[in-house]
Amino acid sequence: MAAAAVLAAAAVIGLVRRRRDGVLRARKGAGRVDERLGAADLGAELGERATLVQFSSAFCAPCRATRRILGEVAAMVDGVAHIEIDAESNLDLVRRLGVVRTPTVFVLDASGRVVRTATGQPRKADVIAALGEAIP
Repeated sequence: MAAAAVLAAAAVIGLVRRRRDGVLRARKGAGRVDERLGAADLGAELGERATLVQFSSAFCAPCRATRRILGEVAAMVDGVAHIEIDAESNLDLVRRLGVVRTPTVFVLDASGRVVRTATGQPRKADVIAALGEAIP
């Protein structure tokens, strides 16, 4: 798909936004799904202790930095997996989870329950703190 078409499609579904706060928020009362995500949903196995799920898009510069941060944290903490999902290729999951911009990060506990979310590039310290909530 041409870059212009990708940008147009992303704008229609709300993936393109300028403001990116990167704040990890608790899922309580978020108004989105309150279900557990599994390997079938994400296309990869969950981590033994927690999983960092990142929704990205090809044209997103903060997505590259987020990939680096989440990869570093996953390498630091045993049993934590990092799964990156292309938002454009997984529109059903994007809609189901209420992803409206990239990057969006979901922190899952060992059972796949969403513990925290973030839009925009998160800080490494915030990711580590969110993992503290996900890992008993």
